[in-house]
Amino acid sequence: MKNKCNYQACSKSIFFFLVFFAAQLFLHAQDKNPMPAIPEAKPINSVQMGDSKSFPEMKLDIPIAPGPYEPTWESIEKNYPGSPKWLRDAKFGIWVHFGPQSAGQSGDWYARKLYVQGSLANKNHLKKFGHPSEVGYKEVLRDWNPKKLDPAKLTKIYRDAGAKYLMIQGVHHDNYDMWNSKYQPWNSVNIGPKRDLIGEWAKACRADGMRFGVTFHHEYTWWWWQTAFGSDTSGDRKGIPYDGNLTLADGKGKWWEGYDPRMLYGIDLREYDGVDKNAHSPWSPPPAGIFSNHLEYAKWYAKNWALRMMDVVEHYDPDFIYTDGTVQGPFTGDGTGTGLKADAMQHVIADFYNRTLKRRGVVNTFSIVKFRNKTNGTVNTEEFGVPEKINTDQTWIAEAPVGDWFYAPGFTYNSGMMIRYVIEAIARDGNAALCISILPDGSLDAGSLKMLKEVGVWMRRNGESVYGSRAWTIPGEGAIVDGKLKMLPGGGLTKRQAEFKFDEHDFRFTIGKNNALYAFCMTVPAPGTQLKIKSLGTAAGFPGKTVKNVTLLGYKGKLQWKQESDGLYITCPATMPFETSIVFKVD
Repeated sequence: MKNKCNYQACSKSIFFFLVFFAAQLFLHAQDKNPMPAIPEAKPINSVQMGDSKSFPEMKLDIPIAPGPYEPTWESIEKNYPGSPKWLRDAKFGIWVHFGPQSAGQSGDWYARKLYVQGSLANKNHLKKFGHPSEVGYKEVLRDWNPKKLDPAKLTKIYRDAGAKYLMIQGVHHDNYDMWNSKYQPWNSVNIGPKRDLIGEWAKACRADGMRFGVTFHHEYTWWWWQTAFGSDTSGDRKGIPYDGNLTLADGKGKWWEGYDPRMLYGIDLREYDGVDKNAHSPWSPPPAGIFSNHLEYAKWYAKNWALRMMDVVEHYDPDFIYTDGTVQGPFTGDGTGTGLKADAMQHVIADFYNRTLKRRGVVNTFSIVKFRNKTNGTVNTEEFGVPEKINTDQTWIAEAPVGDWFYAPGFTYNSGMMIRYVIEAIARDGNAALCISILPDGSLDAGSLKMLKEVGVWMRRNGESVYGSRAWTIPGEGAIVDGKLKMLPGGGLTKRQAEFKFDEHDFRFTIGKNNALYAFCMTVPAPGTQLKIKSLGTAAGFPGKTVKNVTLLGYKGKLQWKQESDGLYITCPATMPFETSIVFKVD
């Protein structure tokens, strides 16, 4: 009995020591970059934003991993070996755009919109959680627990659908880190599921041979969260402040004691003209400019932004990182980079590539800086759409959600629109990454599972035309609408894209890694239909297209075909057990 008591006492001592040690490590990390004093807020719209054009780029003091990459664009461009071949060959990935905002079941930007009186998100929040002056987003975080989230199981589902990489959300605009974050106490290990979700995804991807990247959207946070500092403008709660106005001291005796609301919601910046108005718009960031009265805070914010990304790189070794935005990069002083001009992005990328080089012996990783002009060292994206013409200027990924970026009821699940989106992208020399929104509990619904299974069947049949492919001389042929080739409409993939009609005259082209030409008919013609591909006629003017053989992927029989001056004529087989699109290999 004595030994048992001693053992229990010893175990308790070790436990409390470990808790104390972990707390000290966390506090030490915080002390490395403490938030500065915040000036007293001025009246709303009383301050003009500083001029971003004349403001010099702030050089931040952020230690990076040693190596040849220095935190300048010049050094990054000079040393980067070019986009990795695996990305050029992958062609299709899945966007795991998932986090606590799914709990609102209100689509994208739920956390921001729940503080916009009368919005769908606000109405849903009132029904499910309560009024945001009493029960705000922090309570959503507290209660969010996706018990059915199984990254290992989902990774296998995505692999079977044909995906070659995953884009995994690390932190959205809501400022909640989905890993054991050193620099953000509001994270998935401390609050909510009490799980290192990025760690789980990283482990699952490596076990399954899946490439993965981590995405970061927290540059938006400081202007995105300004709705949380307001209040209802009418009704019984008119004028009662939302919970964004709470302070660290307000948490004493509450469940969130010790967690500073400013580390989640940021600070009130509505004194700058246009910030409050645009916070209540459907999308718009503030007008271009610098938060001139908050330069010390801005410097802290940019540094904290960078340190959190570097934290993920150090501990999870992703194959790529992703920063959201609409302009040339984070902290540009305009667009979604409003607020400060600083070299935070250069520090993050240089640190990333130096660490990759040390770990792997080669830099086979990349950095997505959304919509940045051609820069050796970065990869671009096309959100919602696909460019009209072939784009070989730089490596790019077309990205879109099925329905919306976060779950809401009533999405249309259709494998055909997913497949055609991928075809449109690869015909123009791009990649495609598609988001299938996960339910709040971490599972996929039946419609999503069926859709992904059908995509996998198509990819296995036609993969040689997709993986490792490049654009041909032209992206395709078919109907011309308003002077342009008819193509799948842009936007999120919804009923509109699912019901969009192509016919047997609409084709797309790729060159496979075997140098064969592949022609995608964007529909499945009736059995016995004679197709005509005008671009492959002998008089079409495209060199090297004297056709020697034509086969239909997934069909073992011989095809009837002939090449004439006005086109390549192909007769479809007597049976056509295919869906969405058929693909011809033209040798």
